[in-house]
Amino acid sequence: MSGPLSDVRVLDLSRVLAGPFCTMILGDLGAEVIKVERPEGGDDTREWGPPFAAGESAYYLSVNRNKKSVLADLASPEGHGVVASLAAKSDVVIENFRVGVAEKLGLGYAQLSASNPGLVYLSITGYGRTGPYRDLPGYDFIIQAMSGLMSITGEKEGEPMKLGVATVDLTTGLYAAVAILAALRRRDASGQGQHIDVSLMDSALSWLANVGENYLVSGEISGRFGNGHASIVPYQVFRASDGYLAVGVGNDKQFRKFCEIAGAPGLAADERFATNPGRVRNREALIPLLEDLFARRETRFWIGSLWKEGIPAGPIHTVDKALDDPNTAAREMVVEMPHPKAGSVRLIGSPMKFSGTPVEYRMPPPLLGEHTEKVLRDVLGMSEEEVRGYRVRE
Repeated sequence: MSGPLSDVRVLDLSRVLAGPFCTMILGDLGAEVIKVERPEGGDDTREWGPPFAAGESAYYLSVNRNKKSVLADLASPEGHGVVASLAAKSDVVIENFRVGVAEKLGLGYAQLSASNPGLVYLSITGYGRTGPYRDLPGYDFIIQAMSGLMSITGEKEGEPMKLGVATVDLTTGLYAAVAILAALRRRDASGQGQHIDVSLMDSALSWLANVGENYLVSGEISGRFGNGHASIVPYQVFRASDGYLAVGVGNDKQFRKFCEIAGAPGLAADERFATNPGRVRNREALIPLLEDLFARRETRFWIGSLWKEGIPAGPIHTVDKALDDPNTAAREMVVEMPHPKAGSVRLIGSPMKFSGTPVEYRMPPPLLGEHTEKVLRDVLGMSEEEVRGYRVRE
C-alpha cells in the first residue's frame, strides 16, 4: 500500500540537519523527495566524519534516506532553470538559505509561486525572517545557548551544558514537517499554497515548555538541577551498588510504594516528604537519604522491583545497548538497507507506526548526483540529448 504522501513531490534545497531531517520524515511517509545538491561536494554533511561507510559519512546517512539526489549549480542559468522547473512541478519546496539568498537566486516564494500558486514553501532560518537577528547565521549550539536551554542543563554548580545531540535542529525539522502537512491540507481544500517561516530560535524557545512557563508565572529564573527535575522529586539518576539507574517517581502514591520497596515506609509518612510539593521544597534533605537507600542494592533489584509496581525506572544504556535492546528490535527501530557502495547500511528507523500505510524504506541515502539523469528525464521530460548536454555543463 502506498504511503500517505505518495502523491506529494518535495523539492529539497536544504542541507545539513534541520531541513534534511524534515524531508526524510516526508520521504518516509511516501513523498517523492528530490534533494538538490551543489556539484562541488554536495551536502556539507557528506564530509562530516569519521566514521564513514564506503566514503559516505554516518552523519549524512542518518537523515537522507528515501531521497533522490540531483546536481545543480543554483548560480548558473542551467542549474537555476532546472530547479525552477522542478519547483513548478512540486507540491513543496524547503530551503534553509540565509534570509534573502533564495530571492537573490530567483528561487524565493513569490518568484516560484507565481507559476505554482498551490506551492507550499518552507524556509528554515536561525532566528526567523523578521526581527533584529534575521541576518545572523543560525547554529544549533549557539541557539541552545541563546534560548536558555543551556542555562538549565548541567550540574547545579557546573558550567551550562548543551544536549548530546543537535536537539534544536531536530526539533525544528519536526516543526517544519508538521507545518508542511498542515499547509498541504489547507492547500488541498483551497488550492492555495503559502510561505512558512520556521526558525531554530523559535523552536528552541518552545522547548522551554514548563520551565519557561514557570518563569512567566512566577518571575523566578530556573537554575540547573543536573539529572534532577525542577518540579518533581525524586526524578533523577541514582547510584546502586553496581551502577546507575534513572528513577522518576511521578506522584505521591508511587512514592509510598517506592518507600515500601526500599524498606523505608517512614519517609512517606514524614510530613516533609509526604507530598510532591513538600519533596520539592525539601529535596536537599531527602535526596541524600534516597542515595543511601539505593546504594544498598544492585540495579537489577531496583529496576525489577520498581517496574513490578509500575514506577518509572530504567538502566542508563550506552548507545550500543540502546540500539541492541530487544524492545528496539521488536519496534523495528534499526533497519538495514542495500547501498550501492557500502553493500548495506544500518539506519535508525522511523518512530511512526501506521496500521494502514506503514513507512517504507524505499531508497538508501543517495550518492551525490545519483538521480540527476533520471529526474531530468522522468520529471522534467528532457530528451536524451538535453540530459547529456546538462551533464557536460555540470
